[in-house]
Amino acid sequence: MLETSARLLQLLSLLQVHREWTGGALAERMEVTERTVRRDIGKLRSLGYPISASPGVAGGYQLGAGARLPPLLLDDGEALAVALGLATVASGPVAGIGESSVRALAKLEQVLPPRLRPRFSALKGSVSTLPTPASPVDPDYLTAVSGAISERRAIGFTYSKSEGAPERRIVEPYHLVNTGRRWYLVAWDTMRQDWRTFRVDRINSAPTERHKYLPRPLPADNVVDYVQQSITRSPYRYDVVVRLHAPMAHVAEYIGPSLAQLTPDGPGHTILKAGWDSLDYALMHLSILDVDFDVLEPAELRDRARQMAERLARSGSGEAD
Repeated sequence: MLETSARLLQLLSLLQVHREWTGGALAERMEVTERTVRRDIGKLRSLGYPISASPGVAGGYQLGAGARLPPLLLDDGEALAVALGLATVASGPVAGIGESSVRALAKLEQVLPPRLRPRFSALKGSVSTLPTPASPVDPDYLTAVSGAISERRAIGFTYSKSEGAPERRIVEPYHLVNTGRRWYLVAWDTMRQDWRTFRVDRINSAPTERHKYLPRPLPADNVVDYVQQSITRSPYRYDVVVRLHAPMAHVAEYIGPSLAQLTPDGPGHTILKAGWDSLDYALMHLSILDVDFDVLEPAELRDRARQMAERLARSGSGEAD
């Protein structure tokens, strides 16, 4: 059985990982009695940790807002990973995190063991981040959405679409997806009775918690693929599918996940799926890749490609007049 101090740290860590625990579940995880759990909860409260308890069969213990973070016990690899992550997170798409990451990194560097400092300095000096035109996200909004997902609780917020006035939305949040440039929320829209993908940077009011909801089957087995299709294909007039005569590793250097879906088609070819509102715009982007390609869908794109090729051929031969 763990000593009291170690057991308190374990209990505090469990309360932070899982938003609500029954006494029986905590006792089972910690291999102690429920009486011991109740006594340890009392000790944590005496130390200033706000732990609420709800009665009944479905009740349990929950760590309240304002709780202090427990000490972190990290091995060498974890400490280096956290330090490197803090050093690079300032260029990420979450607004206001840069200054906080610098403060946290300064604290971590102070307690890094001497044996790790040369390795961290070498890593930090050899890694640079190229800034991208990321859409900033309010970290408080991101935290609120994440908490609602964990608690299976609906949220309401004001949302601005690309066109039109902001409108109130009430959703059941299920998953957050980060594409590197933007954060997306997969949620069930209770007003439209359908699945929707929301850009978190377009949420312009603090999410407010509402009723709890029962989980429903997700719209796809792979949520990441679902979001990628939602942002690269579904909103557009034409759903374009082409076979590129180049390996996927080469194509992926120029086309990010927020622009198109890429799948390998043998060792030397790649299937590209993307949405466009203009066939000419699609052909322009495909031509810029400087890679041969076959148009698989739609038929209108094949017709437009032939017309464009004939026009370019006439222009090149001087017969355009």
